Amino acid sequence: MTLPYRPSAVIFDMDGLLFDTEALWQEALLSAAAECGFKIPDDVYNKSIGVRRSQCRGLFLSHFGEDFPFDDFHAKWRHHFWLIAPNRHALKPGVPELLEILDQFRLPRAIATSSSRTTVERHLTSHSLLDRFDQIICRGDYENGKPAPDPFLKAAGRLGVEPRLCLALEDSHVGVRSASAAGMMTVMVPDLLEPTEELCALCVLVARDLHQVRDLVLACL
Repeated sequence: MTLPYRPSAVIFDMDGLLFDTEALWQEALLSAAAECGFKIPDDVYNKSIGVRRSQCRGLFLSHFGEDFPFDDFHAKWRHHFWLIAPNRHALKPGVPELLEILDQFRLPRAIATSSSRTTVERHLTSHSLLDRFDQIICRGDYENGKPAPDPFLKAAGRLGVEPRLCLALEDSHVGVRSASAAGMMTVMVPDLLEPTEELCALCVLVARDLHQVRDLVLACL
């Protein structure tokens, strides 16, 4: 398997791709729901993976009704996440090895995420990775969130690289749709959500982990 073009840059999602945090967010959601007396269907949570808080609001209000206290619930959700994250926040397999190859070949790289800058910097700092990315595109840096292409297009623009020459790495369904809509070579590395037939058609590869992505990049350099 080879890429259509030699990548001139690599653009990473964050949660579930660089860090094993999506499972922690899910656990925190269940804790917050139990505290508040709500039952959150899997379908509602799955649709929230990889999207902005404003989009999550719409999902929850659509399911529970306009009176659902989303802001209070989201605050409890975040509270429970940060209770468990400091002791269980882990890198996904293959992250150091892939970054080492990008350093070796001086390939620029960015993060394009739906998370806030504060959250991104906190995650990166905890693993001494803050200086390993040339650009960080966060919530607030673009108009429309994933699955719109805006986050990835903003990242490509900041790096000064044509979107078609960017390798985009994603774990979520909305993220894959976003990267593909941006015209990038898209690789899905599934985390909590398995790829559908539609998602596979949008990807150049569905990789088992970032070790396989590293081998893919090496084969093109």
